[in-house]
Amino acid sequence: MNSNVREYFIQGITTQGKTFRPSDWAERLCGVMAQFRPEGDSGDPRYTYSPYVRPVIIGGVKNVVVDVRLRDIEPKALDFVLNFARDNDLQLVEACSID
Repeated sequence: MNSNVREYFIQGITTQGKTFRPSDWAERLCGVMAQFRPEGDSGDPRYTYSPYVRPVIIGGVKNVVVDVRLRDIEPKALDFVLNFARDNDLQLVEACSID
């Protein structure tokens, strides 16, 4: 992955420090966003997540990593994911992944 790509990390912990429920929230959110893929991506959204919105576990905490290039495909999709984090009071960090 290109380390210059900006990403948002939505952490499964509220700003009050509580674990977000339901426990499969990250997989559900990523499943909803699976249809948003870069041109030429051959992944089937019924079986794979979008490379732009993917669940990860960091330090034992569920996260969703959102690539800002999602905005190029559908600006409202990026807004939806970020608003999900804000509406549910989840910790949101802007960063980039490093291989």
